[in-house]
Amino acid sequence: MPSTPTAPQRRPRADATRNRERLVEAARAAFTSDGDDTSLEGIARAAGVGIGTLYRAFPTREDLIAAVYRAELDAALGTVDDLLRTATTGAAALRAFTGRYAEFVATKRGLAETVRVGALRGAAEAAGTRDRVNAAVQRFLDTGARDGSLRHDLLADDVTAALIGILLSTRDTTDAEQTGRLLDILLAGLSRSPARTA
Repeated sequence: MPSTPTAPQRRPRADATRNRERLVEAARAAFTSDGDDTSLEGIARAAGVGIGTLYRAFPTREDLIAAVYRAELDAALGTVDDLLRTATTGAAALRAFTGRYAEFVATKRGLAETVRVGALRGAAEAAGTRDRVNAAVQRFLDTGARDGSLRHDLLADDVTAALIGILLSTRDTTDAEQTGRLLDILLAGLSRSPARTA
């Protein structure tokens, strides 16, 4: 008896990928401006798709929140290669990255203040945020150690913890420049001190 040929697996359609991207962008804007009161129907309308398309891509509200979080994290971490390629030193690249990461945290803070915090916490855990940030920081530390701009005894998780501490401590500041000043102080502490002369 002849075997029945199996149908080849289909790749996701290009329009489905575009719809997903539009939904994530519309959700990011809606969650940060309108909060948890935002309706999924409103997000679908803003993305120019039907509610059925939204539910096919994101079966639950938590799935959509997680996708927004991952997209923002990916964007922040996606700058690493460019920074390492264009910055003059590993230290300069790391300082630029801390600024980009501060922008990500500000966006995340906006999400946290307007959506269910439990959903956002679950998204952060699912995305492996701490491990991914540590891996990015380690690349800057390795480059800085090689070019002499950063100390050789630094641990990525220590640097990440210090960075998070700065961003948490300036969460409610009214001084728009304070975060940048503290990041400069952090980098000064990480930088390799010039040899003292007698």
